[in-house]
Amino acid sequence: MNDHTVERKAHEQNQDEIKYYKKDFWETENLKYSAPHFRMRKVTRVVSGLARGRECDLLDVGCGPGTLGSIVPPNVHYHGIDISIPEPAPNLLEVDILEQPIGFRDMMFDFVVAQGMFEYVGEYQSEKFAEIVKVLKDGGKFVLTYQNFGHRHKEIYWPYSNVQQPADFRTDLSRFFKIERSFPVSHNWHHSQPNRAFMKMSQAHLNINVPVISPLLAVDYLYICSPLR
Repeated sequence: MNDHTVERKAHEQNQDEIKYYKKDFWETENLKYSAPHFRMRKVTRVVSGLARGRECDLLDVGCGPGTLGSIVPPNVHYHGIDISIPEPAPNLLEVDILEQPIGFRDMMFDFVVAQGMFEYVGEYQSEKFAEIVKVLKDGGKFVLTYQNFGHRHKEIYWPYSNVQQPADFRTDLSRFFKIERSFPVSHNWHHSQPNRAFMKMSQAHLNINVPVISPLLAVDYLYICSPLR
């Protein structure tokens, strides 16, 4: 029995013990993301490149304090949903997406973004993929990130409820979306985003998979997807 099988069986055995954290937890947790971080800036560059200056609408699922909205270009009209919104605004909607469908007042979107969110959805993963398909316009793109739990020295944050190997996550994602591109957000010897200036600069625009290296050192993967309809 290989390590992958052992890890998956252990995760399956713990399904009954999974805890989904509610607003009281996220009121504090979301404050950690008040400033733009490396992954968020990379997602912004990807969305900006796909938008190519055209006017478009974006939905940020699990938006926290809505920090992404402060760095997307003005042609990208930002909307966010989250279980805890620290400062209410017309373009932010407080909703528990594990209890209610993903959406924003019946709007349709050119982009849906979910960064560092699917690690917390547990058994709801497939359901949430299906809901995102429904809110994307024709030609719309789903841009998401998901941790590389195949990292050489993986660290599993204790509130995570959805820990899978990259291949398993990709298989389920492919049931709902055509994965047009996927690549590491960053590479790091440790399972954390780069924090040194040189490492940030060298990887900010690196959007490729590196054979042998990426499976071991990718911190998380970024996926650019179009819905299957």
